[in-house]
Amino acid sequence: MEVARDSELEELRKRFDNELAAFIDRQDPDWPDGAPRGVLATLRRFVLAGGKRLRPMFCYWGWRGAGGPDRQEVVVAAAALELFHAFALIHDDIMDGSDRRRGEPSVHKVFAELHTKSMWRGDPASFGRNTALLCGDLCAAWADQMFHECGLPPEQIHRGYGVFAHMRTEVIAGQYLDLVSGVGDGSVASALTVIRMKAARYTVTRPLQIGAALAGGGTQLHAAYAAFGDPLGDAFQLRDDVLGVFGDPALTGKSILDDLREGKPTVMMALARSGADRAQAARLRDRFGNPDLDAAGAEELRGIIVDTGALERIEQMIRVRADAAVAALADAPIPDGAREALVALAGSAVNRER
Repeated sequence: MEVARDSELEELRKRFDNELAAFIDRQDPDWPDGAPRGVLATLRRFVLAGGKRLRPMFCYWGWRGAGGPDRQEVVVAAAALELFHAFALIHDDIMDGSDRRRGEPSVHKVFAELHTKSMWRGDPASFGRNTALLCGDLCAAWADQMFHECGLPPEQIHRGYGVFAHMRTEVIAGQYLDLVSGVGDGSVASALTVIRMKAARYTVTRPLQIGAALAGGGTQLHAAYAAFGDPLGDAFQLRDDVLGVFGDPALTGKSILDDLREGKPTVMMALARSGADRAQAARLRDRFGNPDLDAAGAEELRGIIVDTGALERIEQMIRVRADAAVAALADAPIPDGAREALVALAGSAVNRER
């Protein structure tokens, strides 16, 4: 059963990728004359190269859980969420100063390198950031376009778009809160609020609710999806933060130095600070958030995270939230097939190495 479910989810991923590729390719003939096509080519590679497609997955199964049949139109609508995700990733990498994403140079890095190779005037880094901002903006616009052109009846699209718009505002507000948190108290409570707004809800809860809204699901189903999606989204982001420091870069596609150099205000680091003795606290102040942090310094920070019990507590938080999410599905008013798919997705979201 598990192998069959994995095969079914993989086939669904391919359907999302096919629709994304087709949508981006349709933009080429309408690309303004005289404008360089490097943006189109770069975005095509970025969107289609890797990615777990979790948000489209949850949207699709949110639809199926509401009684919607398997339809290509909802596959298109769900795939549009991946374009919104691309917007969020591109802008996030600019703000975090992350040079790699999915094992490749980040979009701003790609254009900075193009500037350097072309020996253009001005600052390559500035050109890279500015061009990547435009790329992110274009992905956000494309997400709207793809969603509205999915082929479902206008009244269904209108219902789903209400949740989509709410999700979009929530993500941007969460990103701002993340910036504030980075210069604020760095508490566990603050970090948990950031992950709920910035990442958790837009990864699981809102995509599920978008799918439900498209299918005409009522308030009881929306509440059930929140009871499942909120704790699972938290667990997903907590795992992401662990992988950002302890993961294998060959699998995650990102450096394990970035979050530490940036001083990313994660729950894990807040727990490490709260559990540190005087000597450890001094080392955290000296090393964490230091842009010149080297591999030896990062290893020392990882040691402090482990010794303070922060890593163990994070793993416990992940387990508790993942279990709560799966338990919430037991009483959810959805068909058994959708329930099984969501349980499988919950496992892949939390038990991962990338």
